[in-house]
Amino acid sequence: MAEHVIEISHLTKQYGSKTAVNDLSLSIRRGEVFGLLGPNGAGKTTTILMLLGLTEPTSGTAEILGKNCAREPLAVKSVVGYLPDNVGFYSDMTGRQNLRFTGRLNGLPKDVIEERIDQLLERVGMAHAADQKAGTYSKGMRQRLGIADVLMKDPQIIVMDEPTLGIDPEGMRELLELIRKLSVEDGRTLLISSHQLQQIQQVCDRVGIFVEGSLIASGTLKDLEEKIRKDGGYLLELEVQPCDDKVLGMLYKQPGVQNISKEGSRFMVSSASDIRGELTKFLGENGYSILHLHQRGGDLDEIYRRYFEKAGQSDERNEFETKRKNIWKGRKQKSH
Repeated sequence: MAEHVIEISHLTKQYGSKTAVNDLSLSIRRGEVFGLLGPNGAGKTTTILMLLGLTEPTSGTAEILGKNCAREPLAVKSVVGYLPDNVGFYSDMTGRQNLRFTGRLNGLPKDVIEERIDQLLERVGMAHAADQKAGTYSKGMRQRLGIADVLMKDPQIIVMDEPTLGIDPEGMRELLELIRKLSVEDGRTLLISSHQLQQIQQVCDRVGIFVEGSLIASGTLKDLEEKIRKDGGYLLELEVQPCDDKVLGMLYKQPGVQNISKEGSRFMVSSASDIRGELTKFLGENGYSILHLHQRGGDLDEIYRRYFEKAGQSDERNEFETKRKNIWKGRKQKSH
């Protein structure tokens, strides 16, 4: 079994009468990419702050590589790299100069700094812009330079807050590919907070869903899908031609069908089991053409929505709150 490098046990954080994180227990394995999902005020940012040793828990513990995050923040900082959602660099310095500054802050020897800068700029696809001022960089370029900046101290664990926010599709694809390589090729552990579910689905091994400070579900997409279906059954989107009253009565006669509703020209068929095979055969034999057939629940958007409904919450899919910017603010205080 893979080693657990992040161990969270009954972690709770209260601000007066407000419980920001409620009795959170979670283990993250070495080399794993774990995604934190949730709406505004769900507890993700507070959890990250406690992991970084920047706020103390009310109760419970969090450990990274056996180091207590509250009592040993400097030791934790030495093995963890943090990439905020809005990476800040000295705009009048080049990308190379910014990385050199970070290397010096970390006390690296000069020859190691220069060698590492060249390697990292090449790896993140920024060698061509290394000597341009950071103030001229696009958001995607800053994010890639941010990853190089984090990697200057060669951390074992990387925490990323909304890493793909505001990046164009091509830049997002390149960034996700890089994130995956950090896990697969380097064996690094990544904890990612994001609201862009399709992107998270592509890169994460497991995800956790937060609601009002509580982790209501965690696991692989397959695990979450199976559990939500076990609890709530299957939901099938169906569009047929002709779409007449007769087909509705015929659908209700199918074994396992529990309920049918309609959204526009499509039927939403709830059932206790997967009925796609039988339904396809039945409709074909009765002269209906299937224009659309999709089983909901297999993608992260649907899993996310249904867990929120199960928890009695609305699916707040607006952009997540503006996180605490500059968590490790002050470049002179920054050691990654």
